[in-house]
Amino acid sequence: MKVLFVHAHSEADSFVSAMRDSAKAAFEERGDTVTVSDLYAMKFNPVSGPEDFGQRSDPGHLTYALEQRHGYENGTIAEDIKTEIGKVLDADIVGFTFPLYWFGTPAILKGWIDRVFISGTFYGGKRLYGNGGMAGKKAFAAFSLGGREYMFGEDSLHGPLATGMMKHFFQGTLGYAGFSVVEPFIAHHVPYLPLDQRQKCLAELRDYVLSFDRLPIMPMPDLKNFGPRFEPLGKPA
Repeated sequence: MKVLFVHAHSEADSFVSAMRDSAKAAFEERGDTVTVSDLYAMKFNPVSGPEDFGQRSDPGHLTYALEQRHGYENGTIAEDIKTEIGKVLDADIVGFTFPLYWFGTPAILKGWIDRVFISGTFYGGKRLYGNGGMAGKKAFAAFSLGGREYMFGEDSLHGPLATGMMKHFFQGTLGYAGFSVVEPFIAHHVPYLPLDQRQKCLAELRDYVLSFDRLPIMPMPDLKNFGPRFEPLGKPA
């Protein structure tokens, strides 16, 4: 299998970078081929705008999603975007490693998604969820945060993590584009853990990767339950 890691941490000696390295080594131990997009090291530009396109379909007004389609189809989309799209399309599994910032991903990763998950190729019209452009591929995340595990859950302080505060990422981005989204690996309370517990966490991440094919997939909306305008079946549109 081909695995792409999209890594979003500025420091090479960070725990998140150690998570990436541990997971990468475990995939290679499985016999997989791994490619890494290290966004900070690449100095990836996270800001979308008119500079992302050469010849535009509408020079007078930028409708970003429409110009994504036009630019990709005509080969005039920015080279850094084209390169990253190629990496995703070539991968069977796409993994994301990052620290949790304010109930979401770091800005550089959000910007990568904004620019790379282009309309027409990843999603568009009725091409979403099970019919999305990335159907048949898997995606997962291994991320760190400062809170303790008991702070997250149905009756906990912050509510559910993957299906609550991070729903926009796991469902609204990865699931929406058609990925089968594997339950994430979450490293809790990381800034405050002693070295032995950090090492234990990395060992658990290795086990997570080695059992990757058996890990549960997060539920996503089933399009069979919705009509041609995505109205719930049995209810008026």
